[in-house]
Amino acid sequence: MTLACVTGASSGIGAEYARALAERGYNLIITARRAEKLQALADELQQAHGVSVRVITADLTHEADLLRLVEVIEQETELDLLINNAGFGTTGDYATVEIDRQIDMVRVHIEAPMRLCRATLPNMIQRGKGYIINVSSIAAFLTTGSPTYTATKAFLNNFSLSLQSEVKKTGIRIQALCPGYTYSEFHDTDEFSSFSRSQIPRWLWMTSEAVVKQSLEKLDRRRVILIPGFQNRLLVVLMRTGFLPLISWLRNRLVRER
Repeated sequence: MTLACVTGASSGIGAEYARALAERGYNLIITARRAEKLQALADELQQAHGVSVRVITADLTHEADLLRLVEVIEQETELDLLINNAGFGTTGDYATVEIDRQIDMVRVHIEAPMRLCRATLPNMIQRGKGYIINVSSIAAFLTTGSPTYTATKAFLNNFSLSLQSEVKKTGIRIQALCPGYTYSEFHDTDEFSSFSRSQIPRWLWMTSEAVVKQSLEKLDRRRVILIPGFQNRLLVVLMRTGFLPLISWLRNRLVRER
C-alpha cells in the first residue's frame, strides 16, 4: 500500500485530503495540534477503508514538535506523498498584529514545508518517484491584505516552482495548490471572530472536497501552480492585469454594506 503524510489534517482541506487518500487506499500519517480531532479522523478512516493511520500530535510553531515530525519523515523511506497543508491567518494591520504571531506564521508556512520537503526528498529521489503538495493560496498573487500571509504564500509558490525545476528528471512531481475562499475551519478561529462568511459572495466559495478533488486529479500534470475553480482563476487573471485596485474597492464596499 502507498503512504502519504498530511499536515494540518484535523479539519478542512487537510482532513479532506486524508479522506480522499484513504478512499484511494493510502496508508496515512496525519498530524495537527488537536489530538482528539486527529484520533477521531483516524478511527473514521481505519473503520471505513481498512487503512493504517498513524496520528502525530504536533504544533509546528514549536521547534521540538517540528523536528520530531522531520525525524519521522526521514525514516519513512516509502513515503509516496507529502502534503504541507498546515497554516493559519490573522486579521489586522501588520503594525498591530503581535510580531510573535507573525513569526509563528513564517514557521508554519515556510520553515515547516522546507524542513519536511528536505526530509523526504532524498528518499523520493532514490526511489525515482514521489509527490509533494504545498498548500498555498490565491493570496500569493496579492500585494494587499496581510503582508506576512501573502508573502509566505508567494514563497510557497516560488519554492515549489524552483523545486520542481530542480527535480524534474527524478520522477517527482511538485504542486503548489492555490485555493481561494474555502468552506473549512480556517475562519472559525478567534482571529476571525469579526468575520462573517456572508461578507463574501457565495459564488466565490468552494468546498474542501472540490478543492482536494481538483488537486489530486491534476497532480500528474506538468503545471506546478494549480488554482482550483474558475472563479479563482478569473480573480488571479484580474490581479495580474491591473484590476486589483478595483477588486479591493469592490470587496471593501461589499463588506461595509453587509
